[in-house]
Amino acid sequence: MANGLVKGHAYSVTAIRKVRLGHGLSALLDPEKIFLIRMRNPWGKTEWKGTWSDSSEEWERVGSTERTTLGLTVKNDGEFWYAFLYLFENDEVDDWCTIFTDVDVCRLINTSLLSIQKTWHEAVFFSSWTKDAEPLHNRSGGCVNNRNTFLQNPQFVFDISKDEDEVLISIQQQDMKMHRPVGQGKNFYIGFSVFKVELNRNYRMHKLITQRSEATSTYTSTQDLGEFMIRVYTDVNSSCRELTQDKPKVTCWVLCLGYPQVVTQIYVHGANGLQSQDGDGGANPYVIIYCEGNSAQSTVQNNTLDPVFDTRALFYRKNPRKPITVQVWSSCTLQDQFLGQVVLRASQKDLAEPQKMQLHKRGQETRDEMPGTITLKVVTSSQLTAM
Repeated sequence: MANGLVKGHAYSVTAIRKVRLGHGLSALLDPEKIFLIRMRNPWGKTEWKGTWSDSSEEWERVGSTERTTLGLTVKNDGEFWYAFLYLFENDEVDDWCTIFTDVDVCRLINTSLLSIQKTWHEAVFFSSWTKDAEPLHNRSGGCVNNRNTFLQNPQFVFDISKDEDEVLISIQQQDMKMHRPVGQGKNFYIGFSVFKVELNRNYRMHKLITQRSEATSTYTSTQDLGEFMIRVYTDVNSSCRELTQDKPKVTCWVLCLGYPQVVTQIYVHGANGLQSQDGDGGANPYVIIYCEGNSAQSTVQNNTLDPVFDTRALFYRKNPRKPITVQVWSSCTLQDQFLGQVVLRASQKDLAEPQKMQLHKRGQETRDEMPGTITLKVVTSSQLTAM
C-alpha cells in the first residue's frame, strides 16, 4: 500500500503510550496529550509512512526528553508509531481502527511467587486426540453435539476449594502452517466444556446425564487427531490432573480385599427446617456422605437453616448390601454439632428421582426423628463405567 503497510499482513503491538506534546515548561504545566501505539512488522522491512512515522513532522511537537523516553529511532527496522486518533488542521481524521480490521489480545498471566500484583496458580498438560476402535480407549470423540462419543475425549479434573474463584482455561494447538508443503498444514476447530462433577471423582466420566454443565466454548469438531496443550489458572492450587482410568484397577489384592460390584452416585440438593444452633436462630450446616470407610464432605453454608448443598459424591462399592449414611452437621467454634442423618440402601432399584427424607438421630436412637428434612437423589449401577 502507498502508506507503507502491507495489506492482509499481521503486525505486533509492542507498546502503548500517552505522549505529552509541547516543549519546555508548557509541556509540564499544561500539556496536550495523545495516545500512540507502537507496532512492529515481523518482516522488518517496510514501515508506516503516514503521521507519526519515524521521520514525520509530527515528532517536532514532542520534546527531546519525551522522545528519549519513548526510545524513538529513525531507521527502517520494521517498528513504528501510530496514533489511535489524530485530527488534522483540515478536520481530516486519521483513525487506527479504520486501517486495521482485527485485533487479537494476548494476556500474560502472572504466575510469579514473589509479586505485589495478583498471581495465579498454573497447571499445564500436554495431551492429544487419538483414535481407537475400542470406545474406552478412544480419545477423539468430537464436540458435545456427538453425545455418544463426546466423553471419549481427554478429560481433566480440578478442585475449587473457595466459595468463589475465578478460573482461566486455555487450550492451544501447534501452528501447522509450516507443514503445508507436505500436505499436513491443517489446524482443527478445538474447544472444551466444563462440568461440575462429584467431590471425589477419580475416574473418567461416561454419561452426561449424571453431570451438570457449567460452561462450553464455541467450537465444532469431527473426531480429528492432533496434539494440544491445556492450561488451568486458579487463585489457589487446584490440584488439576488428567483422568486416564475408566474404573478401579484389578490387582493381585482383589482376592483378599475384593473388587467393586456396583457404582453409586449420591446427589444432595439441600436441607430444610434444620435445628437452630445459636441465639440468632441460625446454623452453619454442611453434609458428610459415608460409604464403606470412605467419605465426601461439602462446603459450609453459613447462617441458614435451609441450606443448598448441591453436592455430588461417587462410590465404587464392594459390598452393595452395606448402606450409605448421609449426615448433616453445623460448623461451630468449639465443637461441630450433629443435626441429623439418613441411612440409604442405595440399590439398583432406586428410581434416580429426587426424594425428601426426614432426618434421624444416630447411634442407638436411629429411629427417633430430628428437626428438618434432606433432599437427595441416588443412582446405582452394576456397570462400573455407567457414570
